[in-house]
Amino acid sequence: MKFGVDRLLSDPDLRRDLRGRRVALLGHPASVTAGLTHSLDALAACPDIQLTAAFGPQHGMKGDLQDNMMESPDETDPVLGIPVFSLYGEVRRPTGQSMGTFDVILIDMQDLGCRIYTFVTTLLYVLEAAAEHGKSVWVLDRPNPAGRPVEGTTLRPGWESFVGAGPMPMRHGMTLGEMGRWFIRTFNLEVDYRVIEMEGWRPDEGPGWGWPLNERSWINPSPNAPNVSMARAYAGTVMLEGTTLSEGRGTTRPLELFGAPDLDARAIIAEMQAFAPQWLNGCRLRDVWFQPTFHKHAGLLCNGVQIHVDDPSYDHAAFRPWRVQALAFKAIRRLRPDYDLWRDFPYEYVFDRLAIDVINGGPQLREWVDDAEAQAGDLDAVAEPDERAWEEGRRAFLLY
Repeated sequence: MKFGVDRLLSDPDLRRDLRGRRVALLGHPASVTAGLTHSLDALAACPDIQLTAAFGPQHGMKGDLQDNMMESPDETDPVLGIPVFSLYGEVRRPTGQSMGTFDVILIDMQDLGCRIYTFVTTLLYVLEAAAEHGKSVWVLDRPNPAGRPVEGTTLRPGWESFVGAGPMPMRHGMTLGEMGRWFIRTFNLEVDYRVIEMEGWRPDEGPGWGWPLNERSWINPSPNAPNVSMARAYAGTVMLEGTTLSEGRGTTRPLELFGAPDLDARAIIAEMQAFAPQWLNGCRLRDVWFQPTFHKHAGLLCNGVQIHVDDPSYDHAAFRPWRVQALAFKAIRRLRPDYDLWRDFPYEYVFDRLAIDVINGGPQLREWVDDAEAQAGDLDAVAEPDERAWEEGRRAFLLY
């Protein structure tokens, strides 16, 4: 298969409308060609393209910053001599000054298919700035490694944030190119927009189910996105960032496992299986021990649970990571009602709300976990109408 950047570089007809125009790239470490050349270098070497600027999202163009709210500075590329503007710092929207450095911005970012992954919000902010300044936006499309399944509640009005760009569920099942089309319609943007589509993407076929296994190397789009298993689990495990539990940062399997020094993982798994076994279809759970080298519980031995989605038992259509992680929270709350679960700290520049609510785009999930009388069907009753509505509403924007 071919990603958008490879099609653009191999087909002069696709580049025709770039001739004579100043071009910028929005990218990160996974912005590479099939030959693993970074897109910035490949575009700079293309004689049809006048590259005048670059932009980096959260974690920076280099992908060197580990955690949330660690900001990247603007800089100058030492080889190309062009400005590299940070879209994750004091300024998270393109400024008028940076918008003046190009006519067309190419967006070549590997996404994870989850609302909270901030590249989605950065796409919206660039589209809004382009509409304001009369610039063109081209998305060089890449696979959604989590594939097409949809899961989670829709972000509620008034809960918009840098991890919640608009009314979509946690797991949206779209590519960035498709998401741009949805943003333009949803927010009534007038912008010159184009998607350089992929060739041969088959999100409904195994074993990759969205990612072209054995065809393309996986490169971390952010420091704690090391493999396809993480991408599959992320729409659930990202909620751990709003809790006191370790999400595995500081280990070699971040966002595939969770734990803490004072947990009994086997008891949690047993409670999950007893409370809502139907939510555990498609994956396998295993109790583990780990000691984070940094971040939450650094240097402490933790007992926890790993979510396995990379063996023959994996069922892509059945696996529901958001419910699996919600079920884990519920199991902890049922076993230990007074457990200090929810983390109270500034999260992605929101200072006045609990992080777990910011992550979920509303308080529904937390309230369900904390309600001792709430059953699995009560959360389904909230989420399922949102999921059905999104699957129907996104249909007009799908390209593949």
